[in-house]
Amino acid sequence: MHKLYHFPLSPFSRKVRLVLAEKKIEVELVEERYWEERADFMRLNPGGQVPVLRTDKLTLSDSTAICEYLEEKHPEPALFPQGAERRAEVRRLNAWFDDKFYREVTLNLLGERVNKKIMGRGYPDSKNVKMGSTKVKFHIDYMGWLLDRRRWLAGDRMTLADFSAAAQLSCLDYISDVDWNRNELVKDWYAKIKSRPAFRSLLADQVAGFPQPPHYSDLDF
Repeated sequence: MHKLYHFPLSPFSRKVRLVLAEKKIEVELVEERYWEERADFMRLNPGGQVPVLRTDKLTLSDSTAICEYLEEKHPEPALFPQGAERRAEVRRLNAWFDDKFYREVTLNLLGERVNKKIMGRGYPDSKNVKMGSTKVKFHIDYMGWLLDRRRWLAGDRMTLADFSAAAQLSCLDYISDVDWNRNELVKDWYAKIKSRPAFRSLLADQVAGFPQPPHYSDLDF
């Protein structure tokens, strides 16, 4: 049995949940308020971050390390293509969304509007919110550019890059911070991801004090 310590609106937790579900790996989800630095959790990951995956043999942190471990241990269905060049492109885009998108968009929107309140760290900084609202347009345009040339973000098949992007965007969609009308290709791509069985548990997430918007779990949004 796998046990995943996660937080519902952590995009990195969501990425791992998508991989686990896509590969049909049974997992026990343990919601962790990681900012409280609970002693037992800090012993699992002194870095104090989610997700953390526990199996019978190891405890593993960092979403990319977890996802690549799961890919090696459970190679079907594959979330990396064959070929060094194609695999490098998946890793490049995975890093793009985990790093650049997260810093420029997710932290400035979700971090300010939700995380600060949940964690008791004050009020949203309007300058950061404005920055995130501006930057998300650039990222959606870039995704549209990729999808105009490819079936999926990294190529002709769905990969970890798509789950990395969907994990970030699904958190923003929970707080209605994505303009899906900006790019029809991106909207269609998200609709395909959103309709996969692996996405069902994400669509059922509820965060106290932040109810889902009406469109969030609607597959025909």
